[in-house]
Formats: sequence, structure tokens, C-alpha cells
Amino acid sequence: MESMLNKLKSTVTKVTADVTSAVMGNPVTREFDVGRHIASGGNGLAWKIFNGTKKSTKQEVAVFVFDKKLIDKYQKFEKDQIIDSLKRGVQQLTRLRHPRLLTVQHPLEESRDCLAFCTEPVFASLANVLGNWENLPSSISPDIKDYKLYDVETKYGLLQVSEGLSFLHSSVKMVHGNVTPENIILNKSGAWKIMGFDFCVSSSNPSEQEPKFPCKEWDPNLPSLCLPNPEYLAPEYILSVSCETASDMYSLGAVMYAVFNKGKPIFEVNKQDIYKSFSRQLDQLSRLGSSSLTSIPEEVREHVKLLLNVTPTVRPDADQMTKVPFFDDVGAVTLQYFDTLFQRDNLQKSQFFKGLPKVLPKLPKRVIVQRILPCLTSEFVNPDMVPFVLPNVLLIAEECTKEEYVKLILPELGPVFKQQEPIQILLIFLQKMDLLLTKTPPDEIKNSVLPMVYRALEAPSIQIQELCLNIIPTFANLIDYPSMKNALIPRIKNACLQTSSLAVRVNSLVCLGKILEYLDKWFVLDDILPFLQQIPSKEPAVLMGILGIYKCTFTHKKLGITKEQLAGKVLPHLIPLSIENNLNLNQFSSFIAVIKEMLGRLESEHRTKLEQLHIMQEQQRSLDIGSQMSVSEETKVIHAGNQIDKAFNNMGADLLTGGESESKEDGLQSKQKRGSLTLEEKQKLAKEQEQAQKLKSQQPLKPQVHTPIAPVKQTKDLTDTLMENMSSLTSLSVSTPKLSASSTFTSVPSTGLSMMYSTPIDNTKRNLTNGLNANMGFQSSGFSMPVNPNQNFFSGTSTPGVTTMTLGAPPTLSNFGSLSGPPAGVKQTQQRPADMSALNNLFGPQKPKVSMNQLSQQKPNQWLNQFVPPQGSPVMGSAAMVAPVNVMGQSAFGMQGNPFFNPQNFAQPPTTMTSSSSASNDLKDLFG
Repeated sequence: MESMLNKLKSTVTKVTADVTSAVMGNPVTREFDVGRHIASGGNGLAWKIFNGTKKSTKQEVAVFVFDKKLIDKYQKFEKDQIIDSLKRGVQQLTRLRHPRLLTVQHPLEESRDCLAFCTEPVFASLANVLGNWENLPSSISPDIKDYKLYDVETKYGLLQVSEGLSFLHSSVKMVHGNVTPENIILNKSGAWKIMGFDFCVSSSNPSEQEPKFPCKEWDPNLPSLCLPNPEYLAPEYILSVSCETASDMYSLGAVMYAVFNKGKPIFEVNKQDIYKSFSRQLDQLSRLGSSSLTSIPEEVREHVKLLLNVTPTVRPDADQMTKVPFFDDVGAVTLQYFDTLFQRDNLQKSQFFKGLPKVLPKLPKRVIVQRILPCLTSEFVNPDMVPFVLPNVLLIAEECTKEEYVKLILPELGPVFKQQEPIQILLIFLQKMDLLLTKTPPDEIKNSVLPMVYRALEAPSIQIQELCLNIIPTFANLIDYPSMKNALIPRIKNACLQTSSLAVRVNSLVCLGKILEYLDKWFVLDDILPFLQQIPSKEPAVLMGILGIYKCTFTHKKLGITKEQLAGKVLPHLIPLSIENNLNLNQFSSFIAVIKEMLGRLESEHRTKLEQLHIMQEQQRSLDIGSQMSVSEETKVIHAGNQIDKAFNNMGADLLTGGESESKEDGLQSKQKRGSLTLEEKQKLAKEQEQAQKLKSQQPLKPQVHTPIAPVKQTKDLTDTLMENMSSLTSLSVSTPKLSASSTFTSVPSTGLSMMYSTPIDNTKRNLTNGLNANMGFQSSGFSMPVNPNQNFFSGTSTPGVTTMTLGAPPTLSNFGSLSGPPAGVKQTQQRPADMSALNNLFGPQKPKVSMNQLSQQKPNQWLNQFVPPQGSPVMGSAAMVAPVNVMGQSAFGMQGNPFFNPQNFAQPPTTMTSSSSASNDLKDLFG
């Protein structure tokens, strides 16, 4: 990188030194700044061509410099001859003024080291373009190196040279004498111009007479710069020492041949033996055939052959050459018209500019940019011509790169952006707005382009407003968001509200609807939708425009309308509009369809929200219940026991003492509620909390869910029947009397839950010695009582401290486990009895003990009433007592006709009974 920078620095330094040394002290440098060396031209390419600018006006020029160092090898008189020849040529060029001649901006200036003069901006000489790079800088510009002439450039260039020669021959009465590629200059616009009048010959006769041109004899001893280029010189110059206008036409033919042969001349001349070379050349020209001109286009081949004819009078003159069909190409004619544009009036110009868009696509881009564009932009000073010129300029801009547009076109468009008259200018810009926004820099868009759009929206012309509103959506994506939000949208809204034209109002709504996708959602909700409610008119077109904006916003995936906006603003606005009398059936249907769609969306969204809210509340409630269950597990168990105690509270104060604990607990809770606790109560409360904490760590009890069964309405007193059956069971080991039909139990109202746990009484008081287990559950109707076949139906749990005795059973007694089976044809439903051992362990030790003697002293009815709640008493929780009823609705104890209860089939089961001497006496007294 550093080496490249050093190389660049040395090159710049060298070029600067060359320029400085070339023009140092020359008076030209007082008025002009000399720039880069770009080309070479003139006789022998002796003139170096530099870029330059005029200091006062900054006008671009070309500076021609002849460095006298080139002729240091010559003698002084030769140097003087060379300098005089060069001066003569420049002075003659300066006096002549014609569009086909190179225009001199500053006359020749001489200094000790150089000659210099200034002309119009120049690109290069034709010799440079054709590949002759003599006297060019070592680093040749790529513009020249890669330059290729297009056909239209070649045609029109040769036409221009012909026109220049025609001017010299007809108007000036002058022979150029040295028409060569070195003396044909291509200016900055690509036009071909003639220079190099070093060897021109003016007519010696008065203007009225036929011109006569004196000719000097060829002197081979003169320096080459003092002689014309023999390769393009007519034979008569050398052989007959004569010249005329036809001699220049021969030179034109030789130039045409060189142009179509990559710069190679038709003959190469030996300058040491010029006469011999020309004699040979003359013979070749006499036999010149079309085969030697194959590289020349066929349309002009014969004309070139005529130009190269040996006889001067056969050659076409310059005026005739300008009328050759070869130059009638549409591109060449177009370029020729542009060169004469200043001579045309506005009507002719307007007609030409109207047809130009058809021609521009046929021309090369370089020709358009270099030749046509400058001519077009020069017409911007004429306001009447701008509407005709502007479409062509914008058409050229489409083919240009962004850099070319910014450099060549945008500076010329700046003043046109601000023109308000004629109104067609604004229309043309609006139609090409996408081009302007694409290629114009952002700063220039904000300063020049968008203000023009704003003026169009505020224009008094309804047509301009309509066009602007129709065009804005096509380039809305190219407008930056702040400009659209803060400047464009407010003007569209004003145009909609303030106009008296229905078309402008409708177009404003349509425009807003089309650019919604480029806007922010909240800007639309907060600014656009409220604006719709301000529109005063109720015409159907306006109402449908309003509906369209609502629908676009509602259905667009980027925008959308919130349900709050739908419910609070949109629907209250749309529903009244839907019943306007001006709407027809289709329009009304469109309104209703959108309203239904909005209502459906509103319902679904809000329902979804409420469902989610409900689910969250349920989840929170379940979490709260779970935490409460884990915290109050012990309290629930205690409450369950209290409910059982309350259920049996009416059976007798001697058997149940749950009321006392319950009253204590209630008292403790009431004291806690009052907030005044004694020290003992606080200690007791702390112990209960410790116990509850221990219970928390245990696995919680999971209550078993039972299917409820509808209760039977009628309730019977089963006291007498129960007493008879118990008596019969007691005497079963002595005799087997038949059971009476009246001993059958009837169903008791069932609560649907089996009583699977016992009252919390000590085993010594609640285990009866009559063969019944006090913990036995009474089965309700609809449930089968599961019985283990190997289990003794009458066995009871052994009680500590009480003698157990076993009753002998005859071997003929069938298995009593079959008692639990249902009759045939009845579907058996088994239910697993709940394991209430945890409750027994929890409540058992806390209850007071009741002796069997105390129990036996009670009357039978009084004793049974302890187990059967009074009729009409409320059932407490799951502790409801039900009668022992068979699955079929019959009594489980001693039914007549039932083979299971036939005394002959009974074998006394080995019954384990709690017994003592007092218990035996009690049984005798009780059951006789």
C-alpha cells in the first residue's frame, strides 16, 4: 500500500512538474488554471492538451501548449520556421468562427519556453482515439485507451468535417491543406472539429472570380513540422505542385479510409524519397478497386473511391458529400438537428422534442449523455419549452447510473423543481416521482422533491390534486417515514377535509388506504382512524372509502385493531354509517359483513381472555386449597371425629363423650377469637401446633368417594325385629327354632354411604359379647357386603383383659361366607370397605370406658336407640347409620325360606367372643 502511495505521489509530482515547466511564465496562466495532461493534437501531435478552468468564471477550457524543448535539436532558423508555422495556424483558427471549427477561447500566448492558447473543452484528437498516442503522458487515460467509436459517431463526425470543409471552400475560399486525424479534434461533447491551419491556402483571386490557390513546392529539407502529413496529401501537391478544394476532398477520403481501418492510412509514404512514393501511389490509385475498400461500409464505399480518384475534378465537393445517403442515418440527422437547434423557433423545437423519445432508444448512451443531454438542459432557461424537454431529460436519467444522474442531470433539474408554471411541469415530475426518489440523494429529496409533492397537494387545480393523490401510493415506499408521518399525511388529510370536490375527497381516502401498510400500527389507530370520524360528507363513495380504510386496517397482518378500539370507537362509528339512506344493497351488505367480522373477532378474543382468566383463577384456587389441606390435615381429622360424636350424641351421654371434647374445642376457638388466652391455653395451643406439624409430615389421608344413592322415603322402627333376631342368634348353639316371617328386616333409608367406622368408645365397652362385632359396618341397600370365606361372620376383635371363648360348630354347617353372595340373576357389585384403622387409632384411646354390666342394665330399646338415630333426626356427615339390609332388600339376619339361613344347614361357626363371669351373667339377663 505504501509503495502504491509513493508511486502515485511521484506520478502526481512529475505531472505537476511537467505542467509547471510547460506553461511557466506564459501569460495564459494569469487567467486560466492549467490542469491534467489529457491528449495531444495538431500537426505531428506536437500540441499537448491540458484540462483547464478560467479563474474568473470557473468555465471549463482546454489549454493547448507547445513545448519549445521539442525543437531544441533544430537549428535556429528551423526553429523559427516551426514556430512561425505553428503561430500561423493558431492565428488563422482564431480568426475563423464556425460550429465545425475548433473554438478558441483565448488567443495564442508565447513565452520563452512555450506557446499556449485556450479553446473549448476537448476530449482528444481523432488520432488519439484511433490509437496514435504520441506526445501523451506515460499513463494514458482509460477514457482514451478504451474509446470506441460508434457508427453514429463516425457518420456524424465525418459529416461535420464535410460541413467544415464546405464552409472553408465556399465561404472562406480557403484550402485547408492538411486534413488529417491529428487536426480533427473531438470536443467534450463528442463533436468533431477542424484545427491545424498551418498550411492553409487562401484564394488569390477576388471573391467574384473563380478561386485560385497558390501552392508551394515540396521541400524535403524542411523540418517535418513545417510540412503537411504526406500520407493524407493529394498527389497533385507533389507531382504537379498545384492545389485546389478537391485536394482537401482527397484528404477527406484518406481520413475516411483510416477511420474504418483503425487509423491505418491507405498508403504509407517514404519521406526520404517522396516523389518515387507518390509516383507509385498514383499507379495504385489508378487501379484502385472495391476489393481494397472492403473495410469501408458499402453505402459509402463508392463515394470514398471517388474521393481517392487521381483526377481532382472527379472528386465530389464538400457540399455534395454532406448530401450522401450514408449520412442520412436517423441518429446523425438527430445530432445534426441539435447542432442547429439555436436556429429553430419554439414551434419547431416543440415538434422535434415530441418525437425525440422514439429516437433516444436507438442511440448509444455515450452519444446521448455527451451530445444530446447538454442540448436539452440548455433549453431549461426557456419555460415554454420545459414541458417538452423535461420528459426527454427524465428518460435519459432512467438509463444513467446514480452517479451520472447526480453529476450531470440533478444540478440542471434543481431550478426546474421550483417552477410552478406551466403546470405541466408538476404533472411530469409526479409521473416520474419513483425515478426521482430512487436516484436523488436523501438531502435533495427533502429539500427539492418532496416540497414539490406538497405543493401539488395544495395546488388550486383539482386535476393536479387528483393526479398527485393517485400517484403517491406508487412511490410511498420510497418516502422516509418521518416525512410521510409529519408532512405528507397531514396534507392528504387537509385535502380531504377542506376540498369541495367529491373526487378529491374519495381519492384522498383511497390514497390513505393504499399507504396504510407503510405506516405504524399505533399511528394508524391514534391518527388515521379518528380522522375518519371528522369527515363531514355522507356520500356513498366517501362512506365506502371510510369502510375500506377500516377493513384494511382490521385485516392487515401488520396493523390490526384492538378489541378496545373495536368496541369503543370503530363499531360505534360504523354501525350508524351502515344504515345511511344513500347506501344501496351491495354497499349495505359490505358494511354488515365487515361489522360481523369485527364482532366475531371481538367475541372470540374476549372469550379467550375470560377463559384464560378463569383457568388461572381455578389453578390459583386449587393451589390455595392444596395448601390449606396440607396445613389443616389434623384439623380435618378432628372435625370428622366431632361429626361422628355429634351423630351419636343423642344416643346417650353414657356411651358418647364427644360433646365434651367438642365443647372444649369450641371453647378454645371462642377464646382464640376473643384474643384473651391464659398461659395454660397458650401452652396447650403450642402443643397442638406441634402435633399438627407432625401430622403435616405424614402422608395425608385420601377420602374414598362413594356414589350417593337416593334414600327411601319411609322409615321403620327396627327395634323389636333386631331384638328378636339377636335372641335367635344367641340361642343358635342350643336349638334351631324357625324364624318367623315377622322377623324380616325392612329397608331403612340409606344415605348412600356405608357406615364403615365405629363410635369412638373403648373396646371393653363397645365390644359386645353376644357374637356381634361392635365395629361392624351396616350395609345399605344397593351394596354387597364383601365377606372373606375363611372369616367367621360372628367373630369380633379380641379385647385385652377379657376372656375369649370359642363356640363349637357342627361339621355340617355350610360355609357362612356364601351369605354375602347375591341371588341368581342379580348383578353383584362389590365395594371395598374403607380402612378406618387410622380413625380407630386416633379416637379410640381418648374415649371413656363403659363396662358390660352398665350396658346390660339398660333397656333393650334404650340400648338399640343408641345405634339407631331417632326418626327425623339429621344425618351427620358420613356417619349416618343404616340398617343391615341384604342386597335383595331382605334382612341379613335369619330370613325364612333362605337356604343360607336354614338352621339345619348351619354349623356353628367357631366364634371368638369376649367373655368374663359378669359378661356371661349380663347376657343371660339380657337375652334370657
